[in-house]
Amino acid sequence: MMRKIHSPATMGKIIFYEGRNFQGRHWECSSDCMDTFRHFNCCNSIRVSGGHWVTYEKPYYMGYQYILGPGEYPDYHSWMGFNNCIRSCQMFPPYRGSYRMRIYNRPNLMGHTMEFMDDCPNVYERFRYRDIFSCNILEGYWIFYEHPNYRGRQYFLRPGEYRACGDWSCHNPMVGSFRRMRTLI
Repeated sequence: MMRKIHSPATMGKIIFYEGRNFQGRHWECSSDCMDTFRHFNCCNSIRVSGGHWVTYEKPYYMGYQYILGPGEYPDYHSWMGFNNCIRSCQMFPPYRGSYRMRIYNRPNLMGHTMEFMDDCPNVYERFRYRDIFSCNILEGYWIFYEHPNYRGRQYFLRPGEYRACGDWSCHNPMVGSFRRMRTLI
């Protein structure tokens, strides 16, 4: 259930470097790219000069996700990467509205539910369940993290229904924390 993010080229730019500390071959991107392989072999540093981006480990917006805002990332550890492989990227639009979502401890928007409008550093402490099998993003953009305190794998969620954790590219329903994706305009 991947949804395309539309983004005008004037909103931002991301530069991928093959070497650490912004060395070696590089490629500049100002719009969505579903397969970066023809532009570079590996990615060891990134500079975001505008916009907010979701980068993916695999082509066609699949695999591990990394959410990057404006700034410099001198090596793949600085964006919490597991390796130096970035194969697709999307810019997401600025958002100034409100935030609201419902999470469920069963698939298909069933079971125990709770509504959130703010960040949650520890899902278990607030929800009393370790697994989130489905969710409904009613307003805003959200990031789920694998572990508490915004650590581990990241999952970017746009408004819509996610009836199973696989709908947000996760194979394990455990979500340790989540937060609103807030952008500065």
